[in-house]
Amino acid sequence: MKMKVFNTLTDGKEDFIPHKDKEVTMYVCGPTTYNYIHLGNARPMVVFDTIRRFLEYIGYKVTYVQNFTDIDDKIIDRAAEKGQDPFKLAEKYIDEYFHDAEKLKVKMADFHPRVTQNMNEIIEMVQNLIANGCAYEVSGDVYFDVSSFKTYGKLSGRSLDDLKCGARVEIDAKKNNPLDFAVWKASKEGEPGWESPWGRGRPGWHIECSAMSIKYLGTEIDIHGGGYDLVFPHHENEIAQAEACTRKPFVRYWIHNGFITVNEEKMSKSLGNFFLVREILKKFPGEVVRFFLLSTHYRSPIDFDDQKLNTCAKGLDRIKNTFASLEEALAQGNFENNDEESNTADLREFKQAIEAAGDKFINAMKDDFNTALAIAAIFDFCKDVNTFLHNGIKGIAKEKKHLEKARDLFIDLCEDVLGILFSDDQGSSAGDSYGLVNDLMELLLEIRERARENKDWGTADTIRDGLVEMGIEIKDTPQGPKWDLH
Repeated sequence: MKMKVFNTLTDGKEDFIPHKDKEVTMYVCGPTTYNYIHLGNARPMVVFDTIRRFLEYIGYKVTYVQNFTDIDDKIIDRAAEKGQDPFKLAEKYIDEYFHDAEKLKVKMADFHPRVTQNMNEIIEMVQNLIANGCAYEVSGDVYFDVSSFKTYGKLSGRSLDDLKCGARVEIDAKKNNPLDFAVWKASKEGEPGWESPWGRGRPGWHIECSAMSIKYLGTEIDIHGGGYDLVFPHHENEIAQAEACTRKPFVRYWIHNGFITVNEEKMSKSLGNFFLVREILKKFPGEVVRFFLLSTHYRSPIDFDDQKLNTCAKGLDRIKNTFASLEEALAQGNFENNDEESNTADLREFKQAIEAAGDKFINAMKDDFNTALAIAAIFDFCKDVNTFLHNGIKGIAKEKKHLEKARDLFIDLCEDVLGILFSDDQGSSAGDSYGLVNDLMELLLEIRERARENKDWGTADTIRDGLVEMGIEIKDTPQGPKWDLH
């Protein structure tokens, strides 16, 4: 199956064909470092980390770049509020970013460039834009002339006329056109700045990513990602700057994740309904947050509340419990070659289930990185594994081979691609309270086993039936009773 990717630039799915065979270059816009990351920041972090993992899994060599905007009006204003140095403030929140990213199982990028460390490249790009007649300087500020870029608006699907009619930009008499945007800003008194041909100043927001992506990945990039809110103006302006400078197509595939909503309203600071990842991680392990963010297709909006995280936690525990059962079966090691024909049909079905699970997962991910369908394939596989284990270990040599294949598939798909199987956190996936639930369940199962040994069927059935009513299924296996959430 060919891999299909939805390209914002063409507003449709396309065959994925990178510039170089089996190599992919990816640039993803990172946070402005003036606070802890919020859930809206976390979604592209997790989404594009998973895309990167999958591309690597199917054999691509991926060069992945994610930047930090470590100088910006927001950083300067926050530092002034706190009476801190803006560079130290930014450094603090870069460190905090990596702390939260580790909890979310987000791998480090190959490069994490910072604006303050790439000022020479930014200044050089601004100079090239002026030389190409696409930017102009006024009193220390430099603006990009949108009228000089004939295809401006091609990413967002807006024309210059439409943009002018609906313009919501600050009136600035220095600009030739209200839509022109700053690529270099003169520093005000007391603000950080760098020396440039136009005086002391700092870059505009959009020029940073154009300059850094070209520096680390070259003039033509395979994938550029970020949240849908960045399509306009940030990514639109990136295209204009980069292509006006290099005269080459900038990005082959523009990929954007959908919004996060709270009670079906877009999460935003103005509404006061945004959530810091740091606060969420006090209640739920990072892998549960990651699982929640992957449970919906990346282009769709995803609605946040604690109950949805609880549901994801239970689902993740189902996967982990199945994996633990596989590990336990393999650890028993009773694989003598006896009664070899008794389970032939079961083994054949199990082998087919393993192959089908891998195929379904890969096909889902090849269809525009559909993690929701990929996770559904994992749940189906859990049922197949549990059914096979429930039928009992007959002690055939062939079974060990298939159990190992099933275990390896869980590791490949859940851990290596989705990043959700293993955890450094204590307790079960749903946090400390659910860790307590696990201990209580083990105690209940022990009481039920003792009742069965004493032929106290009434007590044993009462425990089982009561748990079923609570949505907990008890399975009596040759390795002992197991429990799972419906």
